[in-house]
Amino acid sequence: MEKERAILERLERIDGLRREHAPAGVVLGEVRALLFEAEDWVREEADASGRVVDALERSKSALAAGEAKAAKLLLGP
Repeated sequence: MEKERAILERLERIDGLRREHAPAGVVLGEVRALLFEAEDWVREEADASGRVVDALERSKSALAAGEAKAAKLLLGP
């Protein structure tokens, strides 16, 4: 239950940062930490459903796409 609570708190923190228009790097750092925590939680859950694992994989792909987009904006074409 502790890991689930930490994940929910991290999601709330990310929402707060987005509402405050925090820099992309700060939000991405929180998203990276969220994915790390979620992966850890899924590995520990013996009954993790395929949907959870699939959602985690989609989140990792979305993060990678967001990082690439942020890098392109920062570094230029």
